[in-house]
Amino acid sequence: MREFDFSRGPTMGLTRSGGGWRRCAAGPAGGLVLAALLLAGCDPQRVAALEEGVSTEVEVRKQFGDPVTVTIQADGTRVLDYPRQPEGWTNYVITIGPDGRMSLLRQLLTPDNFARVQPGLSTEQVRALLGRPAQTQPFPLKNQQVWDWRFKQDAQTSKFFSVTFGADGRVVATAIGDDPREIANGGK
Repeated sequence: MREFDFSRGPTMGLTRSGGGWRRCAAGPAGGLVLAALLLAGCDPQRVAALEEGVSTEVEVRKQFGDPVTVTIQADGTRVLDYPRQPEGWTNYVITIGPDGRMSLLRQLLTPDNFARVQPGLSTEQVRALLGRPAQTQPFPLKNQQVWDWRFKQDAQTSKFFSVTFGADGRVVATAIGDDPREIANGGK
């Protein structure tokens, strides 16, 4: 299995279309908030434009742009990684079968996937379940590391899912808490 990293940093709400860049429709705003709103507002349209078993990789890339990583499996299947962290609340993985057609489009940050994160899983296993985290924090005195993902519990409530890894790189604990930015903004 080979993995390629196409990360180019934030695009501030721009998506790649053909040979150029295009903006998703959104009202005026600034900075990272605009990027988060643009990504959140465009993704449902992108998902709706694609159909499993029918859409091609070219159509996927037209809707979602270049993936952050592409993992090529032994059978020729290509797994395209579209994380929306740290500003968004989703992480998408899109699988392209050996026939060049999309076989799976999945949003990773779900209660079912959170429940699958159990003590003893490796960092690689957690990354495969949830995608790229919004942030990672080392705690050298405890010899631990914490990874956080932002997600929406419902349409109004932003939360964090946290995974604590021990010195061996294995899960020792998980937790769900309020998004610190939501608390700082008075719960908005």
